[in-house]
Amino acid sequence: MTKTFEFLFDFGGPNSYLAHKVLPKFCAEHGAEAIYVPVLLGGLFKITNNQAPLIRYAETPAKRSYEMLEFNRFVKAHKIPFTMNAHFPINSLHLMRGAVAAKHLGCFMPYVEAVMAAMWEEGANMGDPSVVKAVLEKAGMDSAALFAKAEDPDVKAELTANTETSAARGAFGVPTFFVGDEIFWGKERLAQVAEALAEG
Repeated sequence: MTKTFEFLFDFGGPNSYLAHKVLPKFCAEHGAEAIYVPVLLGGLFKITNNQAPLIRYAETPAKRSYEMLEFNRFVKAHKIPFTMNAHFPINSLHLMRGAVAAKHLGCFMPYVEAVMAAMWEEGANMGDPSVVKAVLEKAGMDSAALFAKAEDPDVKAELTANTETSAARGAFGVPTFFVGDEIFWGKERLAQVAEALAEG
């Protein structure tokens, strides 16, 4: 039986993108399946009184510089195509509602792939609905249907519930992984995720 683990993500977080890019190889190596859970990073920050690194380390430039050093090392080690988006940070609310909508409409992974690539490989302004529409249409998806579904009260409530439940389980940022009820934060914890899967 395939082992599963949860992957909490938000398109607005570049580390979510990096984790997403290494998960196919990770899952193949460990006979596991990643269950993608869309959450709203801003909501997690608000609930847990957390802050983005640029703010949190504003008065500790050495820490901020080291975070970027490790980030770039990860990109290089895994040969990940990455472009720092000039529009970062963006409000990812509508993108994340779109992810929930895509689950309901049966196009979740194509949606995730298209949005991740546009955001962190092509540097597109994914805070602009017209840009998002073009990205989705180019990937062969029905943008009108996705936009409409994203406004469904049940979809909005699902994203809120995902975020609040994740915070209640101990999540405070992304990417976060859960193996059962055991939490792991950060792309650098994937080796620990592998150990937990092996023990499960």
